[in-house]
Amino acid sequence: MSDGTAKAAKPAALTPDICVIGAGGNGVALAIAAAAFGVPVVLIERDAIGGDSGPLATRALIEIGARAQALRDAGRFGLAATEPQPNPAQIHDHIQRALTADRANHTAERLATLGITVIRGEARFTSRSTVTVDGRPIKARRFVIATGARVAPVAIAGLESVSVLHEADLAGLTRLPERPIVIGGAGAALAQALRRLGYAATLVAPEGLLAGHDDEAAMILRRRLLRERLELHEGSAPLRAERGRSGLRLVLATASGETTIEGSHLLVCGPRQPEIGDLDLDLAGISWDASGISVDRSLRTSNRRVYALGACAGGAATAPPDRAGDDHVGLVLRGTLFRQPVKIDPKSEPRVVWSQPQVASIGLSEAEARKATGAIRVLRWPFSENAAAQAAGETEGFVKAIVDRKGRILGVTICGDAASELISPWCIAMRAGLGVGDLAGMPLPAGARSDASRRAALSFHATLTTRPALRRLIGFLRRFG
Repeated sequence: MSDGTAKAAKPAALTPDICVIGAGGNGVALAIAAAAFGVPVVLIERDAIGGDSGPLATRALIEIGARAQALRDAGRFGLAATEPQPNPAQIHDHIQRALTADRANHTAERLATLGITVIRGEARFTSRSTVTVDGRPIKARRFVIATGARVAPVAIAGLESVSVLHEADLAGLTRLPERPIVIGGAGAALAQALRRLGYAATLVAPEGLLAGHDDEAAMILRRRLLRERLELHEGSAPLRAERGRSGLRLVLATASGETTIEGSHLLVCGPRQPEIGDLDLDLAGISWDASGISVDRSLRTSNRRVYALGACAGGAATAPPDRAGDDHVGLVLRGTLFRQPVKIDPKSEPRVVWSQPQVASIGLSEAEARKATGAIRVLRWPFSENAAAQAAGETEGFVKAIVDRKGRILGVTICGDAASELISPWCIAMRAGLGVGDLAGMPLPAGARSDASRRAALSFHATLTTRPALRRLIGFLRRFG
């Protein structure tokens, strides 16, 4: 003590093997996996552990919307069709139950029992080897940034004068907006769900419906949305928002000038931007840009102590916004714990649109493959020729595989019910380097939707039936009985 004043002692530095910044889905998964190997782990989070609740709340709404539509369509199956009567309070309760069940695996208490030190607060780099949280230094052997991304601000004049919602707000709403205007093609599934629940939803997709996906899949989804009476505006950029007597007016730029649509709320589902602005990355010598933290194919940053994964990672990890999954956690674990060389491949990560019909894809689209390689073959099998789809009365859609002349799989798009599940064998095949012939020989349940994938793969061999040499060989072998 000096001059009668006691100086507060500086908190001791923590020295874990791994410090994970961001306790979203990826961050928690990485921390749990590392702790399972007995590795000392610190997990830092400034907000709720478990990350953004918006995606799960949206998925719950989509499932509720599907049930509502099933009631309307019951007449096709000889049942009494009825118009659903949504109960806002019960819809809210269902969403909260889903969120509560999910959060149960991410509580600070559970993480602590697994040996993970959880620190709540804002993480900032103070040097290449140190992060501080409220003045407490953490000097880890390796740092992993998993802070995710948030919806980017939308440049629309007058936005501050109207009611604006984001996907993250859905979990807390006790009443859904009566006339929502959903901005962004990424919100197609959400707009469809709201329309199915009886709300007068409008979808504004300035970049087009399913930008970057297969054109045929976009056409099928467009047809379904219009049939369900969803108001759709494609290729029209929002110019300005105005407050009106009954809500708001949104002015769109069209090819012929301007058009005005009305609603109660704007629901923004546009592009997302990495959540990295408060980390002081420059002090750690970490390069970054608008796409996120620059990483190489091993997910390492320009600071060799630091990795970045998930939506906050840019550079070699840059991926489409509707990426449905990645293997970043496993790759970082292999690199940090076992020093194994690893390489990411964003093209091998599946993308999913959770609409009905669902659209799932991996690798190149047909247009991208033609531009990149030229010589390709398109293998296609429609669900109209699949027994399970016929039995369910959902025959819209297809399985489409893009392969080269040797049968190497370049990309796959599946449009139809349960497409997010049906894409799985193709994901495995592309990651394992299997050819389309391996898929054709895979035994799959004959009466299942997955049989459409096998049928598409088998069509690769269709040209063999007309080859004269093979026909002569078959004729020769017939002589031997």
